Amino acid sequence: MSQDTTRIVLYSHDALGLGHLRRNLAIAHQLAHDLPRLTGAGVTGLLVAGLAPPADFPLPPGFDWLILPGFAKSPVGYRPRRLRDTPQSLAALRSALVATALIDFAPALVIVDRHLYGVRRELRAPLHRLREARPATRIVLGLREVLDDPETAASEWEALDSPDVLRRIVDEVWVYGDPRVHDPLASGEVPASLHDLAVFTGYLADGRALLDRERYRSEAPFVLTTVGGGCDGARLLKTAAALTPPPGYRHVLVTGPQLGEDDAEAVRAAAAPGTEIRRCPPGLSRCIERASAVVTMGGYNTVCEVLASSAPALIVPREEPRREQLIRARALEDAGAVDVMRDADLDVGALTRWVARAVTRRVLRAHLRRDGLRAAAARAAALLRPDPSISHRARQERAS
Repeated sequence: MSQDTTRIVLYSHDALGLGHLRRNLAIAHQLAHDLPRLTGAGVTGLLVAGLAPPADFPLPPGFDWLILPGFAKSPVGYRPRRLRDTPQSLAALRSALVATALIDFAPALVIVDRHLYGVRRELRAPLHRLREARPATRIVLGLREVLDDPETAASEWEALDSPDVLRRIVDEVWVYGDPRVHDPLASGEVPASLHDLAVFTGYLADGRALLDRERYRSEAPFVLTTVGGGCDGARLLKTAAALTPPPGYRHVLVTGPQLGEDDAEAVRAAAAPGTEIRRCPPGLSRCIERASAVVTMGGYNTVCEVLASSAPALIVPREEPRREQLIRARALEDAGAVDVMRDADLDVGALTRWVARAVTRRVLRAHLRRDGLRAAAARAAALLRPDPSISHRARQERAS
């Protein structure tokens, strides 16, 4: 391997849904596209995930997957998704695999999505070992713009580690949002001890076409319903399947690859005439871009794809067990970017009426910061420059 090649690791725990994996994949594409120009060096990397990606999730050049044995969420906590093993043993196995990858691959940059220590603190020992073995490696914690209600977020940080230990591990905290829409520092979702390390990138919205090289093709105008991965979207899908699109419009309903087969059958049974049901079509961001109106849940990645378009969007957020989607939806509604329907108000008639009004308009969202992918690549380039003023050791010395 040439010394002019930068090695990068992006980690996501991926115990539920595809959101963490999709966010890191979008960033990886932007890094592969921008860093050679910004740094003069090639890029190679590993995307570490606990969930096998669908086959149509394209990797950027020079990147590959490292798929860990999976965890799944259950009412009593995390459990092995497929292995007949204990949660403790699986976490130890995953921790050892990640530690080997970090030390042997020797990345210059590590980006951890949302959960700094992963599942059951599996990433704590590998990150500390990496910090000792390669102190020049930059470690970034990437956070979506909404974590949860402030009390829940605060309790999670307190259980994670002491502020001093977290600061020894993390070089920067990237917040993937626009603070004028929602500021997790001001709300208390990010602890004060990390505020000086925080950088707002803007929403990871513009530029997602790097992931979707294929175009969704449709001759007729259409309304789109999509629920991300689909693991928790059954109620919205079943309700939306029965809506009546306006005359001259089709309804394209995307279930996501993780919708259970029983629920998928119920969606097909509820579908009104003129409804096209797709599992996971190619070019979803381009599909959203071309839609006359979009009905969706409030997951981060789908919302970013909406924000990159001018399609009117109705968000029906998940409200339990986390309030993240509801907080995001309300903030974006206040910013004039989307409409919101609470789950209690969800019915076929309400969706049909919203769609009929929505297809007559477009929504301008240029007032929002949507260039987070390019901003993240620029921050990565800055961190990778051999500048002692931003080195982890120098920062530690200033803090002591």
